[in-house]
Amino acid sequence: MLTATLLDSRDNAGQEAVRPAALVRVLHIINGEHYAGAERVQDLLALRLPDCGFEVGFACVKLDRFAALRQSQQAALFNVSMRGRLDLRPARRLAELIRQRQYALVHTHTPRAALVGHWAATWAGVPVVHHLHSPTAADSTRRLRDWLNAASERFSVSRAAAVIAVSRSLARYARRIGIRADRICVVPNGVPKAESFRRRSPANAWTLGCVALFRPRKGLEVLFHALAELHGRGCPARLRAIGPFESPEYQRHVKALAERLGIARHIDWTGFSSDIEQELQRLDVLLLPSLFGEGLPMVMLEAMASGVPVIATRVEGVPEALRDGLDGLLVPPGDAPALAAAIERLICGEIDWRQLSASARQRQIECFSDESMAAGVADVYRRVLRRSM
Repeated sequence: MLTATLLDSRDNAGQEAVRPAALVRVLHIINGEHYAGAERVQDLLALRLPDCGFEVGFACVKLDRFAALRQSQQAALFNVSMRGRLDLRPARRLAELIRQRQYALVHTHTPRAALVGHWAATWAGVPVVHHLHSPTAADSTRRLRDWLNAASERFSVSRAAAVIAVSRSLARYARRIGIRADRICVVPNGVPKAESFRRRSPANAWTLGCVALFRPRKGLEVLFHALAELHGRGCPARLRAIGPFESPEYQRHVKALAERLGIARHIDWTGFSSDIEQELQRLDVLLLPSLFGEGLPMVMLEAMASGVPVIATRVEGVPEALRDGLDGLLVPPGDAPALAAAIERLICGEIDWRQLSASARQRQIECFSDESMAAGVADVYRRVLRRSM
């Protein structure tokens, strides 16, 4: 008996939404705990892949915010919660779900999802595609947890039919952890073309923005030191911090640092926002001061689409999208003086705000659209399915 809980995928009349029979069904196994960059990718794929011949369903192993915040409400969503990172009991339920719903392919997105997805797909007799959104071995400052997650992912993914890396940097990481080169496919992240975009540079006080699930690797401490340095030079700017904190402990640490540096009154904390495009319209510059652990940040692409110049650190896939001096500015990670200097160059007019804005927007349209991302993923699916026949 199928025991996974179907949460939705019904139309307004209460009947199950029906896709054309020609669509091939793919089950995406995800965490579902947050709604951040990786979840935005998953959501957009569910919206765009039907145009490429594939219908997406979701199975969440840590269901939370994704269910309520996703735009792809038409996609089936199942709750197959794991009680711990090594809990394999949901794999049997997933295998039954795959057979009953006739999913032709499993697509996993996290180490947890890869673990249960590997066994579920094996028992159901369907191939697996795994998505690398960031380097799992360098995802946080908790080295033991990162090592365990990376080891679990490496075991589960070693037999995957294909591994999708969102950047060339992540493709190199995949090779380093032992994934065969002929199974690695680079499909860059993509975002929709913005409905509105910034056309004018700021006239008076500048609003700097940082959008993230705030945790140590996001570099908030470095950004605070840079902001303090700017104010010390008489270059005032406000920081709009958009997003939740990973933990209450980290929130207390960060806000205490802002008080010690004397910049707390220059920071607006908004918390989580489900409308990033609207938030971007309030910013003059997006700052991405990450220390490590980025694949190809969705918020950076969304800022480019909205015509908001980006100042980011040279980590992993960031320089593959953002060309220094053309589409934005790049600085070394962990270097507060360099970050402050880059912000000051833009505020003082040494760097042309309008030129960065226009170039970034054009580059997003040409290279990082949601349509091109979905087309790339669909091409991987077709190759995997042809090989499995």
